[in-house]
Amino acid sequence: MVTFVIRKVVARHMAKFDMPKTVAERDELLTRSRTLKMARSTHAYVRGNTALFYTWLLDSKVVRDVPAGPPVWICGDCHLGNLGPLADNEGRIAVQIRDLDQTVIGNPAHDLIRLGLSLASAARSADLPGVTTAHMIEQMIVGYSRALAEPDDIEAILEPADIRTIRRRARSRRWRHLAEERLQDVRPSIPIGKRFWDLIGSEREALAEVIAGDEIRELIRSFGGRDEEVELSLLDAAYWKKGCSSLGKMRFAALIGISRQKHNDEYALIDLKEAVESVAPTTSGSDMPSDAAQRVVTGAKALSPNLGNRMAAATMLGAPVVVRELMPQDLKLEIDQFSRAEAAVAARYLAHVVGIAHARQMDEATRREWRAELDRRHSATLDAPTWLWSSVVELAAAHEAAYLNHCREYAARA
Repeated sequence: MVTFVIRKVVARHMAKFDMPKTVAERDELLTRSRTLKMARSTHAYVRGNTALFYTWLLDSKVVRDVPAGPPVWICGDCHLGNLGPLADNEGRIAVQIRDLDQTVIGNPAHDLIRLGLSLASAARSADLPGVTTAHMIEQMIVGYSRALAEPDDIEAILEPADIRTIRRRARSRRWRHLAEERLQDVRPSIPIGKRFWDLIGSEREALAEVIAGDEIRELIRSFGGRDEEVELSLLDAAYWKKGCSSLGKMRFAALIGISRQKHNDEYALIDLKEAVESVAPTTSGSDMPSDAAQRVVTGAKALSPNLGNRMAAATMLGAPVVVRELMPQDLKLEIDQFSRAEAAVAARYLAHVVGIAHARQMDEATRREWRAELDRRHSATLDAPTWLWSSVVELAAAHEAAYLNHCREYAARA
């Protein structure tokens, strides 16, 4: 035990030598890290370039062929990594959209294109053949259309074996799994090092003020069956170097102690993330919250209730932030978990998940009309709309070229 404690103290002390001391230093390190992450694969580049995705899409010659679907809350950044198992307030698990930073009331077709591009780029990074990509795009429409037809039947589409395995693993996870994965230990502290950096200036005081707010207290109290008064204490906090598109924005991890009568003390790991304006096109005249954090929370509740009901909007250091309690059951999906045979099945299933998220916001007549529009636009040579296939092909080519130029510039600076 003594040896373990000494090693941990030494590791934390040594890590400080590489820690940024100012916000400017931190921003510089984050920019370099983001550039490196995006150079690792085309798939990583696509995931980190939401703004360029919409710039290319809206400047494309195929944009005029993209149907204007009914205005609903959309993910806005519906790539593969933003789907996965999520736990609700009662611990029940469902595969839903897990990142809503870009959510807006917009065209649901944009989520389909973004997902199709993500699947195509991920398949290429996994060395799956182009024929597999064609089948994936076809099966996306099958799954999405089924969701519009039967939005209440979340099991209408066969769950791929790999995703079923991940969901079963999620169901068995507990706090110790989250702590060991995120904190490298079950003890109540955040390990300063590669992923977590020291706070700078008044950040700790600002975090403590957010945690002490009534909305956050109610969020923690109402989650996980904590149906009584709770006392919260900020045990540890750090800047969280996480994600790709979010690098460069405020992101913090906070370890909270939870005390309540007649129960042992508990811990909660809180993610605090700066909310910024979405780059996804918004349907004209849409009634959305002007505050970016409120927009994210509202969109999350509409699209992914398992996640949205665990989120709250707050303000920290003058900026809107989204606060959520992380759960051990929250996992991410990766395309390299799918074989060639399972890729099309997975595409059908994931598009069904997105379709359910869209369909729950539409009445029956709107769903029927939107489904008929998708069916009407099927290609004569491909069992999918021409606009979807053409958009994915054109965007894949544009992203590949941009990715290679990004790598060239990175190599020149390295």
